[in-house]
Amino acid sequence: MSFVRQRTTDPKADALKQYQDSDGHFSLVRNFRLADLVTIMNGVCGSFSIFSSAHYLVSHDTDYLWSALWFPVAGLMFDFFDGKVARWRKSSSLLGQELDSLADLISFGVAPALLAFVVGLRTYLDTVLLTTFICCGLARLARFNATVALVPKDEAGKAKYFEGLPIPSSLALVGLLAYWTWNGWIEGQQGIPLGTWTLWGSSGGRGEVHVVSVVFGCWAAAMVSKTLRVPKP
Repeated sequence: MSFVRQRTTDPKADALKQYQDSDGHFSLVRNFRLADLVTIMNGVCGSFSIFSSAHYLVSHDTDYLWSALWFPVAGLMFDFFDGKVARWRKSSSLLGQELDSLADLISFGVAPALLAFVVGLRTYLDTVLLTTFICCGLARLARFNATVALVPKDEAGKAKYFEGLPIPSSLALVGLLAYWTWNGWIEGQQGIPLGTWTLWGSSGGRGEVHVVSVVFGCWAAAMVSKTLRVPKP
């Protein structure tokens, strides 16, 4: 009696083999697809936003602040097109999925939080809430990568909804900051709208928080929500 041994293959292991078998200092770069390069441009835009915010803090030149506000919007454009490029080229990669999440964290997590700090959310509790916002965005992206296969799919194989608020939604907060900047409702001009609460101690101490910082805290909670389901467009 003869037995036929069936060879089972792991698609993920086969996909990773291309990176393992490549040698040389720049072998990783050579394995990038066109869609991966588009994704990296999202991260580039987020990084430019961060540096523009830093330039504004040093120079107080509002041109830098407006640049910092526009770069995340440019990042969203690249985030939108990387998937279209991958489908057009009929090529996707495990690396691309990780790049997408890391770029999103820079452009839609770190950059908006720093912008909020720049325009005036600078108390100790403000920074706690902004840090929570970044970390919840990080947790949301990690959960998406780990559980996307469990989300119900449509006929085209795409997830029907997002679990929790997608991190690019933070551009709505960037839009709010841009509106404040346009009206001069920022630090050094008319000040942040709605003022502050003093939860303990004296005014101006570590127990003071801007009222609008709560919006960033609520946004953070929505990003890590298990029950909030946002339909995919």
